Amino acid sequence: MDHFQYSDGMLLSEDVSLSDIAEDVGTPFYVYSNATLERHYNAFAQAFDGLDTMVCYSVKANSNIAVVRTLARLGAGADVVSGGELKRALAAGVPANKIVFSGVGKTTQEIGDALKLGIMQINVESEPELEVLSQVAVDLGVEAAVAFRVNPDVDAQTHAKISTGKSENKFGIELNRIHEVCRKAKDMSGIHLVGLAMHIGSQLTETGPFREAYIRMYGLASKLRAEGFNVERLDLGGGLGIPYGDNEGPLIGPVEYAKIVHEVFDDFDGKLIFEPGRVIAGNAGVLVTRVIYLKKGATRDFAIVDAAMNDLTRPSLYDAFHEIVPVALADDNAIVPYDVVGPICETGDTFCTQRNLPLLAAGDLLAIRSAGAYGATMASSYNTRALIPEVMVRGRDFSVIRRRMEVDDLIALEMFPAWLSNSPD
Repeated sequence: MDHFQYSDGMLLSEDVSLSDIAEDVGTPFYVYSNATLERHYNAFAQAFDGLDTMVCYSVKANSNIAVVRTLARLGAGADVVSGGELKRALAAGVPANKIVFSGVGKTTQEIGDALKLGIMQINVESEPELEVLSQVAVDLGVEAAVAFRVNPDVDAQTHAKISTGKSENKFGIELNRIHEVCRKAKDMSGIHLVGLAMHIGSQLTETGPFREAYIRMYGLASKLRAEGFNVERLDLGGGLGIPYGDNEGPLIGPVEYAKIVHEVFDDFDGKLIFEPGRVIAGNAGVLVTRVIYLKKGATRDFAIVDAAMNDLTRPSLYDAFHEIVPVALADDNAIVPYDVVGPICETGDTFCTQRNLPLLAAGDLLAIRSAGAYGATMASSYNTRALIPEVMVRGRDFSVIRRRMEVDDLIALEMFPAWLSNSPD
């Protein structure tokens, strides 16, 4: 469930009309529902009764500091994958000791910053990273809390570009090499092994891959403990899928997912860490856009809108489906199949093809649903299109939580080299 519902023919976010927000901030814009964020977080966090757990929200899903603070106030930690996300999590009020740093390409600077802050753990994904981490820790005179990310070679049965747990993926250390790496780490200065980590992919809609990966994780942890290694935490990652409107609903909800976790880890006497992102933020946001032109093509009708693939890249990048609905319901019941497209000079700048929508007119507002995750965070300035605003709604109130960038802001980042000038000479 989300808090984007129609009332008297107008689509609302909680108690605020999206058309009112459009009038105030212009289009296009993202809008997030505070109530939906809270509901989804609580539904996830409360599903693991009886287990020692920590929920570290995956900042990459939606990194706006207002979103992260909303979740931090509910008790969430943060899973970050860059130095920038680390700074965002801290700025949002997440304590350093509730932050997990993942990612395959951490720089020396990022590692040093994380160690100075005393974050909860660093998920190490390769032996070269382990060696760099050891050296940085020694130089700083600290011990790094380390979890080794395991690549279990499990097919998540999701889109190839968001599958992360197969042997050919760049993530993690091969399961059959973890023992060797743990033995190596035991003799390294500045390294304190605290556990294992795993994340097999995103937008999972079946339970089988989770169960298979977790059984392998549990077996590995048991063997390492039997050999005397310290495995006090298991980071189980995230990956729960959400409904995008092209099916009847998610095949796995938090309760069903929690049953799998209980089945596998009920007798694990340590902490379990989770990194949900999309399942919390995805359906908490929509992208609102305005129809600029209606164009009749040779074979189809086009609704050309002011949002584009630089604002929401998922349809062009993943062929992803997003439900598209009118902000104002029309009295006319006429239905027309439209290609909804943006103004960017790419054929891939297409949000949907031959989608049945109510008869549209120039100026109409459309809402692209399920855009709260991997929407604004993946946006770019392609075609010199400035980043669009983000808005948060709480009850009857709304607030801009990222202002609309101006094209002048983009150009101001650039400069001429010494051998160029504005003069014709």
